[in-house]
Amino acid sequence: MSRASMDKNPDEVAAMFDGVAKRYDLVNDLLSLGQTKAWRRATTKIIGPKPGMKILDLAAGTGSSSEPLAAAGADVIPADFSDGMLAAGRKARPHLAFTKADALNLPFKEGEFDLVTISFGLRNTADIDLALAQLLRVTKSGGQLVVCEFSSPTWAPFRTIYTNYLMRALPWVARKTSSNPDAYIYLAESIRAWPDQKALAARIAAAGWSGVSWTNLTGGVVAVHKATKA
Repeated sequence: MSRASMDKNPDEVAAMFDGVAKRYDLVNDLLSLGQTKAWRRATTKIIGPKPGMKILDLAAGTGSSSEPLAAAGADVIPADFSDGMLAAGRKARPHLAFTKADALNLPFKEGEFDLVTISFGLRNTADIDLALAQLLRVTKSGGQLVVCEFSSPTWAPFRTIYTNYLMRALPWVARKTSSNPDAYIYLAESIRAWPDQKALAARIAAAGWSGVSWTNLTGGVVAVHKATKA
């Protein structure tokens, strides 16, 4: 499987990520022009991990988003549905409790987590609304959701430049650096089709979350949405 289709069949998406797992973090850093680490730092600051806090990091991939949460003393479970990503994560970060989990049918108890987070993964689910509802189910009352995802640049001229980069430069860079460049064409297309900040906030609220807000990073290239379970 070289790439998934835009209907985001779970088996196709999992197979696609299996195929890019080994170099995923490196290629992401190159394609984001070095911004990935800054986005993760900003997301970690918004999460505010503390000792004893139980966190689900969904679509955690190799655990690069989970590592700083664990370092802050939180009890974090990195979860993903790609066996390739889980294998790469366990090899790179054997001290983390990697768990296989499908976003549409989470294998966790109701109200198990103080906070649930997903970075650059909600976009790849076959049913965004069901994934948000599942995250709500496993969160404690008063607990929080943090979603870090590509979004829509707020300045129109920059938005045009960014869209051109996604559809032209990104596939070229991927061909030079990735073992599966077609996967990154899918990723570019999925970013382009993703709802903007306001539209995603409405979807989060419709799933039952309260007090939805967002913080733009890099002029809106990425947005971090935050919400609370009433």
